[in-house]
Amino acid sequence: MLPLLHCAQRMFASQTEGELKVTQILKEKFPRATAIKVTDISGGCGAMYEIQIESEEFKEKRTVQQHQMVNQALKEEIKGMHGLRIFTSVPKH
Repeated sequence: MLPLLHCAQRMFASQTEGELKVTQILKEKFPRATAIKVTDISGGCGAMYEIQIESEEFKEKRTVQQHQMVNQALKEEIKGMHGLRIFTSVPKH
């Protein structure tokens, strides 16, 4: 049986411990980020996250390079995840 099936569905709006940890790491690695949103999309057990991050650091980089930067920032945390969805963007001035 897949571990994801054992995850309890979230019934609250506050961030999970995993979401807070990933958000904090991204804030440290991308100090110029204007928006960071981390969502546990595995029902709250930390197996899969969706990350939305907007930062000047991504300027003039291809999407694949932007995603590599996020993967590198989270390389230790990713080891314990089943999946990661990454959405990056550059602030529009």
